Amino acid sequence: MKTIRLKPGKERSLQRRHPWIFESAIAKGGGDSGETVRVESHEGQFLAWAAFSPASRIRARVWSFDEAQRIDAPFFIAACARSIIARARFDIQSDGVRLVHGESDGLPGLIVDRYGDTLVAQFTSAGTERWKTVIADALLRETGLARLYERSDASVRALEGLEPATGWLRAGAAPGGEAPPVELTIHEHQWQLTLNIAEGHKTGFYLDQRDSRKRFADYARRLGFQRVLNCFCYTGGFSVAALAGMGAAEAAGGAPGGQVISIDSSGPALERARAHVVLNGFDPARASFLDADVNASLRQFLKEGRQFDAIVLDPPKFAPTAAHADRAARAYKDINRLALQLLVPGGVLFTFSCSGGISADLFHKIVASAGADAGVDGYILERLGGAPDHPMTLEFPEGEYLKGLVVMRKG
Repeated sequence: MKTIRLKPGKERSLQRRHPWIFESAIAKGGGDSGETVRVESHEGQFLAWAAFSPASRIRARVWSFDEAQRIDAPFFIAACARSIIARARFDIQSDGVRLVHGESDGLPGLIVDRYGDTLVAQFTSAGTERWKTVIADALLRETGLARLYERSDASVRALEGLEPATGWLRAGAAPGGEAPPVELTIHEHQWQLTLNIAEGHKTGFYLDQRDSRKRFADYARRLGFQRVLNCFCYTGGFSVAALAGMGAAEAAGGAPGGQVISIDSSGPALERARAHVVLNGFDPARASFLDADVNASLRQFLKEGRQFDAIVLDPPKFAPTAAHADRAARAYKDINRLALQLLVPGGVLFTFSCSGGISADLFHKIVASAGADAGVDGYILERLGGAPDHPMTLEFPEGEYLKGLVVMRKG
């Protein structure tokens, strides 16, 4: 077994059971891409078993802190089983579920989502790439499913020295020998949503916002929103939630009508969003879609004197690492400033950051600064995060990549 030895004092994070070992912490030793290595302190004390990655700044990712643990096929079978069993104890109102969430589930670099009877996996680390076949077999065995599609096309693979890889790892027994469908439909709360696992963002869909969409529907029902703006709408999950909440308010005697405007710069995503309105039985006349730049649209609405009862800001990742935080902070501040100005007094802003380089505390400060520049104060009604099947653990706080605030503009 190959060994890496750390520099003096660099063992502290591993003693706290954090799973990352950076290049700068290693005094000597190495291994092949994805190879399991023994990690020792400068004094030669065992610390962990880890997968080595010669190309990445995160030079090794920990599989186990138990010296007696063997990193073999039974290890991955057991790890997948633990992760899948844990989901049965989470409150997940959908048949679209994240079954494995990387480091939080003890499998660094592995993401697995289940969409009905189909699994979609991302292998984004050298270690998971090396054990891909074993992991694929374990996932199908533990779920009882036959289909597993690979979406290992995330940009982080390049940092591991890995080429993109997509396609069916296990296609099951399709009728007539045809490839299984990549167009799927899932049920989320009371809604139906479609996705394409070959072309959609991430593994095909943003499952992490499942509960925030439900919360938005609850606010729309309780507060009777009439004018809703959904920015960076992608395939319209929050738009469907808004229409559902508005419809429930109307059925309970609230004001009839109401409009949802959805903005995105992807025409295909907007077409799917438009289809979702019809799929869920809502009046398409109550939903409009703009293929446009969000910033420019917000500025134009402000110029026109438009106002909204509720706005959703769910932008793409502005800061993939802390090194991008300053530039990203300016972008987040700008869109939040404009949104706060566009809200009516008593209006509600659901604002998010999915950037790992932006902490929850920093995001709060950015939104507060945006409010100060806008001349707007607001109540923070809730802090939001990823759905429970995207967990943050005690030992890996970096798992909290998705941060959200619900802000009500003061009158």
